[in-house]
Amino acid sequence: MSDTVRAAVYGFPLLDVADVPGGAVQVSPLVAGSIDLAELPEGSLDEIVVQAPAGAAERRYVLALALRALKTEGRLTALALKDRGGQRLNKELTAFGCTIGESAKRHHRICVVLKPAAVAGLDAAIAEGAPRRLDGDGLWSQPGVFSWDRLDPGSALLLKSLQPMSGVGVDLGCGIGVLSHAILASPKVTKLSLIDLDRRAVEAAKRNVADPRVEVLWADARRGAELLSGLDFVVTNPPFHEGGGEDKSLGQAFIKSAAAMLRKSGVLWIVANRHLPYEAVLNEHFKAVKPIADAGGFKVYEARK
Repeated sequence: MSDTVRAAVYGFPLLDVADVPGGAVQVSPLVAGSIDLAELPEGSLDEIVVQAPAGAAERRYVLALALRALKTEGRLTALALKDRGGQRLNKELTAFGCTIGESAKRHHRICVVLKPAAVAGLDAAIAEGAPRRLDGDGLWSQPGVFSWDRLDPGSALLLKSLQPMSGVGVDLGCGIGVLSHAILASPKVTKLSLIDLDRRAVEAAKRNVADPRVEVLWADARRGAELLSGLDFVVTNPPFHEGGGEDKSLGQAFIKSAAAMLRKSGVLWIVANRHLPYEAVLNEHFKAVKPIADAGGFKVYEARK
């Protein structure tokens, strides 16, 4: 790998904010098929550009991995929106022993460093952001995964509302596999696919859901029938944030994808924030839509194709 990968990019920095080197390989876990930054050999990169995550532990983890992968004097360009970690970049990189050149553009803070011969604190930051087994339920997770260290209220309501499934189905946007455990409690489920765009969630789900009926796929759930078709059921808690902002089209795309995956009379179980406008797209793609629960700012629907 080190013979072929000399430059990398993490995420999708705006082209007019940071220059991405030609031939850079994608290393973000949110891009299906990307290379895992943690697996790049130490000192293998000449340059890396990082759209730094907003979460502190996740951001330090990525920055530490990037510095570890760079050769001495290799160039790191790290950027983030000022209100999503950008204000912290300089301090965090300084703590790693770097000398920073800093600028600002389009509400971003941009830090450029050349990796020093001696860096400090990389191992601790990598350990803090690495996959881990959680106390309590014993599930594997990792900082940066959605609701990585607690059960989110939407999933909790869906778990409380869910009826026993049967046949072949999918947990669409499976996360670390919390919903899948409840689905697989039904002996009538013959096969369950778990799909998520986040490689970290996929790897955690593989560890967390040990059942011969399960397959786990690293893919964009919005691809619909390109991935799966003729299903008996779909269960989903779709995302509604992308790039730091609310995006109602994400959940709407999941609904359309679910409809494409289901056979006639197949059923979708979905939970969403109460304020999100999903009813119209549900009624457009499903024959019967039934409200099941409404509590704590979330709503659950059963929709039959």
